[in-house]
Amino acid sequence: MIENSDFETFLYISKNKYQIFVYDTNNSKNLYNEVIENSDEIELNILSKFLDDNIYKIEKMIKNFIRNIILIVDDDKVLDISISLKKKIYEKKADKKHLENSLVEVKDIFRENYKDQIIMHMIISNNDKNENNFLSNHDDSNDDNLILEVNFISIENNFTFDFDKLLESYQIKVGRHMSGKYIRNYIGEGSAELSTMANKLKNGLNKNEVQLVSKNVENRGFFERFFQLFS
Repeated sequence: MIENSDFETFLYISKNKYQIFVYDTNNSKNLYNEVIENSDEIELNILSKFLDDNIYKIEKMIKNFIRNIILIVDDDKVLDISISLKKKIYEKKADKKHLENSLVEVKDIFRENYKDQIIMHMIISNNDKNENNFLSNHDDSNDDNLILEVNFISIENNFTFDFDKLLESYQIKVGRHMSGKYIRNYIGEGSAELSTMANKLKNGLNKNEVQLVSKNVENRGFFERFFQLFS
């Protein structure tokens, strides 16, 4: 039996194809990978049959149940929006807590204005991996500003609702939503497979991506492992 922590299951959905793959996190390779082509339209009945044909095979192979799945959506309904925030910092030095609080504020602004959206990716676009880069310095240290530019990639709740319900019929919960375009942009001209890049991005390849974690997950420190915010 393969432990649940030893693999990740991904379901890729687009108008052109469905793909399900199980990624071996210990050996960095696919344990299972099946694809079916679409005729430029997402059809739930075809997706349902595709899952019927593959879920049991996967669970038989790993001798375990699939509890969670990462849903990758590649569709023009995926929203890409940037939000900028500028705050005056009165202390002598802006620390990591200032940045953390500002990220929470930006996330709350997005949620307030786009209540029907699920955040797939939250990426700081003006960071050079040095948190001091967020300060615009002046001669007067009391006149420093914290400037944040954050890119949100999201999808409507209504768009994913049917997929979530369909997976629930197999007792599978969607643990996270990811953007297919975002993943493919990272692959670029390289030879990495979608599964490999999806796994790497999910686990912090992009150091500027804020990892939205559940409130019941133990907080290991804001900068201990990538940027992390409660979802």
